[in-house]
Amino acid sequence: MVDPPEDRRSPLTPQLALRVAVVASVALALFAILFFRLWFLQVLSGNQYLAQAKVNRVRDIDVPAPRGQIIDRSGNVLVDSKPGIAVQISPSQLPVALQPMMLSHTPRRDTGLYNKLAHVLGMPTKRQRCKIDGYGVAHLSPIACEVAQGYAQLPYQEVTIKTDVSKDVQYYLAERQAQFPGVSVDRIWLRRYPLNTLAAQLFGTVGRITSEEVHDARYHGVSQNSIVGQSGLEWYYDRYLRGVDGTERVQVDALGRPAGNVGETPPQQGHSLKLSLDMSLQKAGQDALQLAINDNPPSTAGAFVALNPDDGEVYAMGSLPTFNPNIFAKPVSATTYRSLNNADSHYPLIDRAIMSAYPTGSTFKPITATAALESGAWSANETYDDTGQFCVDQECRHNSGNATYGVLTLTDALRVSSDVFFYNLGAQLNVDPVAHPNGGALQQWARAYGIGRKTGIDLGGETAGNLPTPKWRLRIDAEERRCERKHHVPSCGIADGRTWSVGDNINLAVGQGDVLVTPLQLAVAYSAIANGGSVVRPHLGLEIDSSEGTVLQKISPPPSRHLSINPLYLDTIRQGLHAAAQTAGGTSYDVMGNFPQQVYGKTGTAQRNGQADQSWYACFVPNTATNKPILVVVTVEQGGFGAAAAAPAARQILSQWFYGRRGPFKAGTSKTL
Repeated sequence: MVDPPEDRRSPLTPQLALRVAVVASVALALFAILFFRLWFLQVLSGNQYLAQAKVNRVRDIDVPAPRGQIIDRSGNVLVDSKPGIAVQISPSQLPVALQPMMLSHTPRRDTGLYNKLAHVLGMPTKRQRCKIDGYGVAHLSPIACEVAQGYAQLPYQEVTIKTDVSKDVQYYLAERQAQFPGVSVDRIWLRRYPLNTLAAQLFGTVGRITSEEVHDARYHGVSQNSIVGQSGLEWYYDRYLRGVDGTERVQVDALGRPAGNVGETPPQQGHSLKLSLDMSLQKAGQDALQLAINDNPPSTAGAFVALNPDDGEVYAMGSLPTFNPNIFAKPVSATTYRSLNNADSHYPLIDRAIMSAYPTGSTFKPITATAALESGAWSANETYDDTGQFCVDQECRHNSGNATYGVLTLTDALRVSSDVFFYNLGAQLNVDPVAHPNGGALQQWARAYGIGRKTGIDLGGETAGNLPTPKWRLRIDAEERRCERKHHVPSCGIADGRTWSVGDNINLAVGQGDVLVTPLQLAVAYSAIANGGSVVRPHLGLEIDSSEGTVLQKISPPPSRHLSINPLYLDTIRQGLHAAAQTAGGTSYDVMGNFPQQVYGKTGTAQRNGQADQSWYACFVPNTATNKPILVVVTVEQGGFGAAAAAPAARQILSQWFYGRRGPFKAGTSKTL
């Protein structure tokens, strides 16, 4: 008989049984919790998550709004928007639907489509360097690059390839839709500048918002596909002109492909901007400036400003050479942009009225006169014997042409533009540079008039220019030393290392040396002389109107500050300016002497290293019986003497303002600086 095998299992101890029970209980509890959670999501919260899932399947596509109009003071349209035709590509509808991993490498089928479309649109197919936000740099054809960049910003948004295409292209693509999958032809809005090159720098340009601008506070909430102002008035008043884009709600599937429209919110047109510009005066000013440039070689550029000296309304402001802003109504190539922004074309994109600063020559002398009178360094009736030269520290300076004017009052010195007289004032106004690092009365009054500070005009890109002081000289000397150390060179050309001297103040007194002033800054300074001391804030905007014509906001900024100048001193300076323009022997008498209105004007001829002299003229006609006060500043780069180029252009602007015609361009003969 065989014995049964021996049972070797250990008996189940009470402790082990307890452990098994605990583990089983925990597992049961976890399953219970999981089951309850699933029941909660499916039964109690199912409707909520279903709604969210539906929302996740809907995408908002922007419908561009037309920008508002820009009109002149008489209501004439200067800038508006016109409907255009754009060729667009939907990345999800391409032969091979675009995916993130494909941005740097185009599938063959998509490449074939891009090349075929490029042939229709007249675009190149050669690969080029393409920077894709968040994905680095690739080498793609122009169309492939546009699609990749657009997809990187908004994967479900159509990408605009070319705007304002011809009807032939539109019909060709529409009839062959099957051959161009993902390609559509849609209506868009294009900016239109009917005056072409007239006032181009003032209006500015528009373009698609950049990746940097997306993060700018002024564009908060703006779509990454929006067209925004990039310069000039289009930039400054963008939030009014831009309007509100509409939306088209599109349902998409799990892969982001459109599956139908859900709804649409129509766009709202931007508001209109009414300007203070008088376009007849604008054209007259631009034509007069062009004559001054043409008649005074080697000049190629210049600027002018005409404004109301009482309230700062800008009647006209221009810069030459100019450009046609319609070029920027649609994307421009890098080659086109470079052609508009280089020395060979003389930088037409620059608004020289506010972006370029120059030494002013003798147009600075009324500022020096104010500082001398108000500081007590000179009195209204005091005289000085102009012997033809002024010597200090063994260095002698002379009048232009070595002229000698004899005994002069301040009024006489302004009339004949005696440099020697004002050299003397500059020397008297000099101060100890250690005790007064910001300069003396000359710098204080120059800064009060607005020299070395922005005017605050409603345009972008304004420069502050430069007002030289002992402190400024120390700063640029330090920059020179840092540059030399960094680049291991004997000189960077920033500064010459010398300390402030009386010669610096003498040069500043006649608008020479290191002082740099924009034409608009000089116009604002002369406005304070014309109106009794108010430093106006120049402005082009008059009001914001709704698209229906309702006035939404008036634009009338108060003066920046008021200068407390003794009326006797102002009258003394004005007498000198009037004598310079309309009294025999005045520097612009042969230009302005027979002008029917009372003109107060000053010529300026600024010396610039390595270039022909810069021509300046600043003048004003105060509020008269015609109630048409105006102030004009003209500068012509390398135009020579102020009376030869700038003053005749200023007269044509005044003639247009008062009499509706420019009259002949007559150059003056004064050879003063």
